[in-house]
Amino acid sequence: MYRSIEDFENDWKNEENSTLQIFRNITDETKSIKIHENVRALDRLAWHITQTIPEMGLHAGLMTENLLDGLPIPESFEEIINVYQEYNTLLLKRVKSKWTDSTLGDKVDMYGQVWTKGQVLSVFVAHQTHHRAQMTIVMRMVDLPVPGVYGPAKEEWAQMGIPAMD
Repeated sequence: MYRSIEDFENDWKNEENSTLQIFRNITDETKSIKIHENVRALDRLAWHITQTIPEMGLHAGLMTENLLDGLPIPESFEEIINVYQEYNTLLLKRVKSKWTDSTLGDKVDMYGQVWTKGQVLSVFVAHQTHHRAQMTIVMRMVDLPVPGVYGPAKEEWAQMGIPAMD
């Protein structure tokens, strides 16, 4: 749970960069491949990450409307990236203008549960991280390179001349 807006801001910017690394490795040829009936395609996962920002933001009182609700997945991955960046920036702007360090302990109704505002911020980060991890598995299955987000990926170990760990 976050106790300062600055800590969230720092994490959110880092997480945005990590998400963009993943998004930018997805190709038009691989974006819609379904590796299993119970696994979302890469474009669906990326769009879900993007759509959740205003959806959760609306529930938390940070957004006044959710303009992405019900919209189909954009044809171009570049469009997904642009919308993702727009809403990432908007969320951070709203958090900084509507919430303060001293209000992060305040309670909000989220999906029938009571969360603190600090917990809401933590879930924003965790939700994105969770789905990004799903995306890396799908990326491996469709032979896309996976960037090292929290440490070197297999390909990056090889570039450094170090055997990747099993």
